[in-house]
Amino acid sequence: MDKRKVIAAYRRGLISVQECAQILGLDNVELLGYVRDSRITRPKANKKQSVRT
Repeated sequence: MDKRKVIAAYRRGLISVQECAQILGLDNVELLGYVRDSRITRPKANKKQSVRT
């Protein structure tokens, strides 16, 4: 299963942190590292870019 989908399910509250870690085969400390890293590297879809004319 795609790690991003599992982490997204955890963020939406569909699964607990323990379930998320178990699915990914990680312990809670490693999982928190993945969650933090995915927040940093996740592109911001709602951010609008200004256009110069």
